[in-house]
Amino acid sequence: MGLTLVEKIAARHADGLPVGTVVRAGDFVSIRPRHVMTHDNTGAVIPKFKQIGATRIADPAQPVFAIDHDIQNVTPKNLEKYAKIEAFAGEHGIDFYPAGTGISHQVMVEQGYVVPGALVVASDSHSNLYGAIAALGTPVVRTDAASIWATGVTWWQVPKVAKVVLKGKLSAGVVGKDVIIALCGLFNKDEVLNHAVEFMGNGVANLPMSARMTIANMTTEWGALAGVFPFDEVTVNYLRSRVGELMSPKRPGKRGPKSRSGYTNIDVDEWWKNRSDFTADADANYAIELELDLATVVPHVSGPNEVKTMVSLPEMQRKHVPIQKAYLLSCVNARFEDLHDAAEVVRARGGKVADGVEFYLAPASAEVQAKSESTGDWQILVDAGAIPLPPGCGACIGLGRGLVQKGETAISATNRNFKGRMGDRDAFVYLGSPAVVAASALAGFICAPKDFAERAAGTAVRRAEKKMQSAGSVKIIAGFPPSVCGRVLFLDKDNLNTDGIYGSKHTYRDDMTPEEMAAVTFENYDPNFNALYQKGDVIVGGLNFGSGSSREQAATALKFKGIPCVIAASFSETYKRNAFNNGFVVFECPELVTHLRATLKDRKPTTVASEITIDYGKSVLTIDGESFAFSPLSPAAQELIVAGGAENLVASRLRTKPSMTKLE
Repeated sequence: MGLTLVEKIAARHADGLPVGTVVRAGDFVSIRPRHVMTHDNTGAVIPKFKQIGATRIADPAQPVFAIDHDIQNVTPKNLEKYAKIEAFAGEHGIDFYPAGTGISHQVMVEQGYVVPGALVVASDSHSNLYGAIAALGTPVVRTDAASIWATGVTWWQVPKVAKVVLKGKLSAGVVGKDVIIALCGLFNKDEVLNHAVEFMGNGVANLPMSARMTIANMTTEWGALAGVFPFDEVTVNYLRSRVGELMSPKRPGKRGPKSRSGYTNIDVDEWWKNRSDFTADADANYAIELELDLATVVPHVSGPNEVKTMVSLPEMQRKHVPIQKAYLLSCVNARFEDLHDAAEVVRARGGKVADGVEFYLAPASAEVQAKSESTGDWQILVDAGAIPLPPGCGACIGLGRGLVQKGETAISATNRNFKGRMGDRDAFVYLGSPAVVAASALAGFICAPKDFAERAAGTAVRRAEKKMQSAGSVKIIAGFPPSVCGRVLFLDKDNLNTDGIYGSKHTYRDDMTPEEMAAVTFENYDPNFNALYQKGDVIVGGLNFGSGSSREQAATALKFKGIPCVIAASFSETYKRNAFNNGFVVFECPELVTHLRATLKDRKPTTVASEITIDYGKSVLTIDGESFAFSPLSPAAQELIVAGGAENLVASRLRTKPSMTKLE
């Protein structure tokens, strides 16, 4: 059986595996990414780095710091924070891009940190964007970033991979934003939740790089951990177009002496020559296959306040929804092509931004703005009444000028419109393409830049999911339990969020002891849970266990309670990372959940079930005389448990002074 592109890239960056080891979806591996990017949150990672006892960066070329989130905040406190980040970068020889350079993900691509076949991580959810360059971009949490700084490595469970086939060619006026809105709306049943997405099909060649970046970026909102495009002529042409800028002495930022920023035409030639290394095998195994006919895609908007709810533009025009705010900014849709599309709408329609509407404009980078100014596009938008802002995240994350106010309605070219994200919780935000945003800003209500047929957002096909094969036995390291036995407590709920596991009223109480934390688990979900619980019980949950906030206590409190592990049909990826980073075992076995739902009668929120035996060595669990396989917990995952979590593991590695092999 062949390998997916994601599996190939993961294997290339796996650390400590014997040469030739095959890496499959579900495997836990120690990874050495080419780069790890942090932005304003670098200020929070630095103390984590110091707390684990680290004093030097394992590979100074690996981290990249790019300031972008709160750049409109020029208070002394924020400027001092930025200065400390820059000083830390200078002290350790780390590449640094100050406020005003651009949004961090755009900077990572523009400045040549993202290359085909690379694994590039970031402490930010929109690192999926890097997949447009045939790289594997995926988010990590701050603890992971600190671990990578200190040792060069962190852990990762290779996700299941979804194959998304794109057919045909987009109609005139239809762009990448319309494609990803269609995918999010047509496949809105968590089909790709916690998967990596690989795009393929004859339609991919018809998508320019700008469209690929938009689509890859918003695979995050679709629920995916990565969105990867193939390495093809479009990629090559884009890389070649960047070489001149990368050679320019006027490049922004400060690069350390060992910087891996940039590439040459010789590098591009070499990658193209070896492109089979960056291509999925023809017989690769995918968890699910989805298909979209690009020729049938018509522009829709998402919302209000929900990415996966679509409304056609003709319907919106009939409703005549007035707006007070319009936004053309963010890492998903503020590149040169996006600004050009918006400017073309203004050129065609003429006029000014409608009375009562504020239209905010921010480029993805200073380079984007300079190019837009050189063609006249930027001035067209400003002359029409757009309010320019510096190249940063700004209103997209609810920071800076122009936030949406209570009762207002907005149309935005950003990637998220969750309630309260861009301002007041009692506002209404729709997402659309740059052209839709510009047309709506001029009209004063949500409308299309031209007439489109009123029909479904696109023609989509879902093919049956394939059952993934179990990877079989695994070596058990010293200190890790080879097996666990215990009674099952079945929590029969999908999307059990962290507030249900550990209530928000306890989250910021730093004075609670581990015993006190353990005593309040699941009180928001089921007040009877603690009366039913016996020490050593195994928790089994439904789909997307641990969704919601990123509070670590939702994992640590269960560990403190004496629960040996949680098994679920699937987990929120953030919850899974928090669990292992704190030395707590969680793993997926959807077949077990199906079995319990079929056999347990009169189920309550918490139901006591039979005893379960978990054989970690054979990756098999047994209950009611039936056995179910699960993905093995590799030595990399076991190490985290034995050490008591990521920080302890990193500290122990630093004490033993491991070799810091550099990525070539």
